[in-house]
Amino acid sequence: MEDTITSLAPKGSAEHLVCNDAEIHNCVIKKRVNPQRRREKVYVGCGAGFGVAEWMLLLLPLAVERGVCIITNMGATNPFGAQEKVLEVARKLGFSITVGVAHQYAIDTAGLERHLRNVDGGSSVYLGAAPIVGCLEKYKPDVIITFRVADASLFLAPMIYELGWNWDELQLLAQGSLAGPPPRILMKKSMLCLRDKYREISLPDLLDLSLPFAEVSSDGKVCVAKADGSGGLLNFSTCAEQLLYEVGDPGAYVTPDVVIDIHDVSFLSLSNSEVLCAGAKPSATSVPEKLSLLAPKDLGWRGWGEISYGGYACVERAKAAEFLVRSWMEEIYPGLNNCVISYMMGLDSVKATSIDNSSRLPRAIEDIRLRMDGMFEQEEHAVQFTKEFTALYTNGPAGGGGISTGYKKEIILEKGLVGREHVHWRISANKNEIVNRNDQRECIKDGMQAYARLESQLSSVMVKRAYTSRREVLSPEVSISPAPSGQKISLYNVAHSRTGDKGNDLNFSLIPHFPTDISRLKLIITPQ
Repeated sequence: MEDTITSLAPKGSAEHLVCNDAEIHNCVIKKRVNPQRRREKVYVGCGAGFGVAEWMLLLLPLAVERGVCIITNMGATNPFGAQEKVLEVARKLGFSITVGVAHQYAIDTAGLERHLRNVDGGSSVYLGAAPIVGCLEKYKPDVIITFRVADASLFLAPMIYELGWNWDELQLLAQGSLAGPPPRILMKKSMLCLRDKYREISLPDLLDLSLPFAEVSSDGKVCVAKADGSGGLLNFSTCAEQLLYEVGDPGAYVTPDVVIDIHDVSFLSLSNSEVLCAGAKPSATSVPEKLSLLAPKDLGWRGWGEISYGGYACVERAKAAEFLVRSWMEEIYPGLNNCVISYMMGLDSVKATSIDNSSRLPRAIEDIRLRMDGMFEQEEHAVQFTKEFTALYTNGPAGGGGISTGYKKEIILEKGLVGREHVHWRISANKNEIVNRNDQRECIKDGMQAYARLESQLSSVMVKRAYTSRREVLSPEVSISPAPSGQKISLYNVAHSRTGDKGNDLNFSLIPHFPTDISRLKLIITPQ
């Protein structure tokens, strides 16, 4: 293993192996020996949207200065490639740092479900916090790159390490895991996208959003917060949405480290910038016996095409275009029509309206875009589909434009479960040395330019805020009362919703505007 790791560094580079953990660990829970409490509180946050090099260019100078360890799962299935990139950025910035890797080492085939045993490599398991904690304990790194790790475990690992928690302190683990969902996606979803009659964020306010973070105490107290005075909404509703959106069973939210019961979770707003999160507890099945696994599956070849129609009878012209493409394909490859689905963006792509019922549409449609997707066994079928779709330009209904087509090999990740004793992980670390001052100056220049762009954006926001007070930016307070009884009202006036998808599963959550309306909603909306 040592030779493999060393060979990842460019020839002649100054990276060298700090240490390699020769022992291979399985994912069976093992108690920590004499865990130390290093702090009384930890602060954890997250960000997304850049590649690993861009993030490190921005964060490494601050992290090194303040002694903060960056933990990221941006290594995905190639953590050593990400480690090499981080060491390269650090070297150019003039920093000598240690970058640890916590990764999946092997999966015992005997532990796989029967339908996954013949998968040709590439299977990956959502690891828990243990590999990260082990890496922190052994190497004290500046950065940790992980393989595929559960999101909640990314947050839980530094808590366990810094606060001296052990694996059998399930109440603390459950409460600590509660800190993961809100910061992880609050900015992207709640703080940015929420709009209903009780909450509306102005456009200038969207320019000044804060990445949320969590403050976690050694006793398990969790507060989710954002920078004082920043934009966005942080309250009961936004936190509840993020907690619920990917939960199938609130009594058993499964993470690799602990199964959590969130039935009694509550959120208490301490201020406009801070929410206390409490009430998480371990479920009756406190630790999962199996871990979630993803295995690549070949679905064949996908071919697709899009075209826009506007103005009079645009829906009818799009229907005619669909008919033509299907007919042309049928002439060449009979029977492949069943492999193609069609929908119209602006009409029925994200709504429950049926195009067959277009005569009853509530409004006139003047601008739509037809999309057709085909999933084929052979590449030549997908290629032919794109050719037939492109023919709409010259042989299709009048007024079509903006044609876009393509085809690709379609690989999906099939879900499965594997016993934790059959999953093995390993940790290692590399350290760099500074060898090229010219590279250092160039990278520092890039970093300064990036910071300058950020400062310019922030300055623009602050100028706007000089003329627009916080009271004007946010919608005025609206009195919220229980939904009226004995009359038909729109569900939108009773609750706001949040959807989340995991693979082919879709979770749909409803959060009432007035909390006590939840009991009435349960009478109307059931699992059936």
